[in-house]
Amino acid sequence: MSNNEKRQALGRGARRAARDSRGFTLLEIMVVVIIIGTIAGLVGVNVLNRLEEAKVRAAKIQLSTFRDALDMFKIDNGFYPDSGQGLMALVAPPTTGRTATGFRSTGYLRDNKLPLDPWGNPYNYVCQDGYNFQVWSNGPSGRPGADDNIYP
Repeated sequence: MSNNEKRQALGRGARRAARDSRGFTLLEIMVVVIIIGTIAGLVGVNVLNRLEEAKVRAAKIQLSTFRDALDMFKIDNGFYPDSGQGLMALVAPPTTGRTATGFRSTGYLRDNKLPLDPWGNPYNYVCQDGYNFQVWSNGPSGRPGADDNIYP
């Protein structure tokens, strides 16, 4: 084999190697994209379900905190705040001791703030007689009386 034939053979081999390593075909890329999309879809649904479960758990914990704070309020005052005073009675007024509303409030909630539920809505509170109360969240729908309302 002459030098010229060797160069041509090397040239054919180099051209074949270049042709074989040009990249992925459109079909290969589409298969990979479909696989990644399927995995992302499955993972995304599970993550969103976990997020909603975490919000429900957070609301139940906050409702339990309200119940404890309301019990402390009753120990200090002898009654639970009425529906008109609501949960705002658990937030300390700027002055201590008896207030214009006639009850003592020492700040039963951390940072003296009344938090919203995990969906950004206020919690609900009802007390008609000063001795029995109910506190709840309207849940993800934000509608009172819906099936997704959350109670402690």
